[in-house]
This record gives sequence, structure tokens and C-alpha cells, in this order.
Amino acid sequence: MFTGSCVALVTPMLDDDHIDYQAVERLLEWHLAAGTDAIVALGSTGEGAAVLDAERDLYLRFVVDFIDGRLPVIAGAATNITKSTIELAHRTCDLGVSGLLMATPYYNRPTQEGLYQHFSRVAEQVTLPIILYNVPGRTGCDMLPETVIRLAKIAPIIGLKEAVPQISRVSEIRAACGEQFLLYSGDDPTCLDFMLAGGNGVISISANIAPEQMHAMCEAVLKGNHDLACHIQQQLTPVHHAMGIESNPIPVKWAVARKGYIENVLRLPLTPLSTAAQVNVEQVLKQAGLL
Repeated sequence: MFTGSCVALVTPMLDDDHIDYQAVERLLEWHLAAGTDAIVALGSTGEGAAVLDAERDLYLRFVVDFIDGRLPVIAGAATNITKSTIELAHRTCDLGVSGLLMATPYYNRPTQEGLYQHFSRVAEQVTLPIILYNVPGRTGCDMLPETVIRLAKIAPIIGLKEAVPQISRVSEIRAACGEQFLLYSGDDPTCLDFMLAGGNGVISISANIAPEQMHAMCEAVLKGNHDLACHIQQQLTPVHHAMGIESNPIPVKWAVARKGYIENVLRLPLTPLSTAAQVNVEQVLKQAGLL
């Protein structure tokens, strides 16, 4: 699939509540030039849960056509019902994406056996690569390593995005699943430690505003230049934390707008970054040399 830095791409929007396709082009051109290794569209950072079905398909097709094979494009494709997840996956597979990012079902709070049966049932119906996504802070459901290890044996499940900042999980899953199972950090503040413990890359919020730096950090780890990787991560750590000052993607969307690439528009119930937080985020961005 990919190694390195994958941007969890924000979805540019206009005041009239439509997707801003001119801004999408600007972002994608920037990421192509910056060395970003892959694109995740319509994940959590892309406000995938706030995009309607009809515009979702048009948007994903637009991204795939614009990228034109130059990078992998992974689409967020998850619901909290197994049947509807299968239907969404089928529809998404027809849009030309490279793979699917599937979060654990939200709100239902399934058991570990329920998670296994959910993803194994989906995997039976899908041919594209599936990256599992464990993000209990959003879903209220934590997929434990033993469940991931069971699922890793099922094609086409090829990897995991892990947003729980417990590095011991990386080592446990890597040891049990081997090198062929791909592991991606979903927590920017700990992504360097994640990769040093055996991870293949990061699906990153901060890559929206520091794509060159995130690519360079990942590349340094993969090439064994740990000193350089540590230096870059130290510079970006305040940025990573600033992106969590309010609910994602509120801060990062403001930051990308502040850099001039998009309008600072979100869909309700999300609201723009507060004035007090704007002051803090701007200071961090300036100190990191990103403005």
C-alpha cells in the first residue's frame, strides 16, 4: 500500500455548504510537490461523517482523477452497521480508490468478538485492501491487539491505523503478524516512537500543514537516520499538540486556512476555532516556521 507520511486530508468547503473543488486542487498539488506518500480522503479529519452520500462519491472520484495514479488514495469507509458498511465499501470500490480505511463501529460498543465478526464479514465482500482503524476516542470502542492479530490473517485486511498511544501495542502486533502487515500511527505526538517500534508510517493530521516535514521525518526513520527523525519530530511536537486544542479537524482546518489554501469553513455541529485558541495555534505555527 504505502510507507511514510499519509495526510488525513481536510475537506475544503464554501460558505454555501458545498465542497470547494478549486481548493481541493490546491491542496493536492501542494501534497504532490511536498512528497506526501499517500492521501486519505473523508476520514475523521476530512469530516467524512458530515458529507452526504451523493457528494461523497463525486468528491472521491474527483480526488482519484486528479491524483491520476501518482499517489495511493485511501477512502474512509465505515459505518456503525455491518450491512451498511459493506454497501458503502462496494460503492467506494467502484470509484477507483486504492484502498479503504475502516474505523471500528461507533456508538454500538461491540465486544471484541463483535469487532472480529464485523470486519471479517466486511472482508469477505471486498476486494480492495482494507486498513483497520482503531480510534476509541471517537468511537467509544477499543479494538485490542489480540483482535487485530486475528483479523490480520484475513485477506484483504492489510494493515492497521492505531490511534491509541501505547507503543507496546505496535511491538505486540508486529511480532505476531510479521513484516507484511502494515502499521500506521494515528497519533502524531507519538508517531516517531510508533515507527521506531516497527511502524510503517503515519496517517497524519499535522501533514495538512507540514507535509514536507512529515514526509522527511518518516523517510529519515525508514532510512535509519534516527537523529534527523528525532530533530524533526521535536520541532513538530508543539504543532501536533496544537492540533488537538479543540476537536479535530477544527484547529487544523483553521491552520490550513491561515496558510491560504482553503476557507475556514466546517459543517455543523463543528464550529470554527475559538479566538483564544487561534492566538495559541498561530504562535505555535510561527515558532515552527510554518507561517
